Formats: sequence, structure tokens, C-alpha cells
Amino acid sequence: MRAPECAELIALYGDRERFRSRVVMERHQYGVGEYKYFARPMPPRVEELRAAMYRELAPTANRWAERLRTRDSYPASLTEFLKFCAAHGQTRPTPLILRYEAGGYNCLHQDLYGEVAFPLQFTCALSRRGRDFEGGELLLVEQRPRAQSRGEAIALDAGEGIVFANRYRPAPGARGFHRVNLRHGVSTIKSGVRYAMGVIFHDAA
Repeated sequence: MRAPECAELIALYGDRERFRSRVVMERHQYGVGEYKYFARPMPPRVEELRAAMYRELAPTANRWAERLRTRDSYPASLTEFLKFCAAHGQTRPTPLILRYEAGGYNCLHQDLYGEVAFPLQFTCALSRRGRDFEGGELLLVEQRPRAQSRGEAIALDAGEGIVFANRYRPAPGARGFHRVNLRHGVSTIKSGVRYAMGVIFHDAA
């Protein structure tokens, strides 16, 4: 994303009318910080990004389902997928903006909001690393079967984003593909304020 788009999304954070709910992480032992879920209609850039990324990622999601031998199937368009979510009682939008101050962090977790879950999601930093904040790396931890967990710390700057597994991914093994569980979080913010946007493709119940 471009710098003006990042700034526009940060500026929306104080507008209560643009969000359906606010979550203070400390109240739920999720970490230290807060986040807000967009209300509909979402900002056009967020709507466009969500639809375009889903369209590109759906073939990968279907390959993963095939390799893991699940019954999951993902339609080609986000519109059709959200209809499927709605049929299972999941109608609330899940794209969100997260805000952390110095000392803030996000515990390892998975973004699951009901029976239906798309296997990939996206996050993008909105704040400038080294100018707006320090620390706050994205943490990805794989829980490998019969082995110790493996972690990565990824430093995202403003406008940079990453697609990662929502809860598990297929990994090749001696007997074909097996499931590797993944959780994600954010390391401690050392100074400043860090904003980020998350795009989850399934809606919430």
C-alpha cells in the first residue's frame, strides 16, 4: 500500500462510525493494545483489496484442501464465499485496524470466528518503522508434529504486507502432505505507536 493510503486508514481509527466494535486486548488476556473491526460499508480500498486478494488466493486454498484431503472448497469470488459464510451464520465483517503503544504486544493466536474459515489471511503495517515505532515484529510460530515449534519474526515497514496461514498449512512428508498448525502474534513495541491492518476473508458469527 502507498503512504497516503496508510495515512488515510490511520486517520479513520478515531471515527467510531466506521467500526462495528472495539476490543481492548488486556480485558481478554490477548495482549496489550486494541483493535477495531470495520463496519459495513467498509472503506473502498479495503473492500477492493479484500476481494482482489481473495480472488488470487482461492486457487491456493483449494490446492491446500486437496493436499490435506479435506472437504473444503472455496469459490472463485469473495462475494460467493461470503454467501457461504452467511449460510453458516457468519455475517459480520472481519477486516480490522490494530493499534499498539510502547509496551504493547499481541499473544500468539488464530483468527477463527465460526465454522467457516479461509486458510489464508493478510496483514499490512501502516506505521513507519524507525520513525513511528520500534519493535513490534510480526511473529509466526509453526507447531510441527512430533517436533519443537519453529518461529519467525518479520519486521514490516509502512505499506509492506504479508500473506500467511490462518490456522494450518500442508507440509510435505515421507507419506505425503501433513498438517502444520500455525499461530501468529506481535512482539513488544519498544517505543512509539504502531498501527496495522488485518484482512481476514471469512466473516464472523
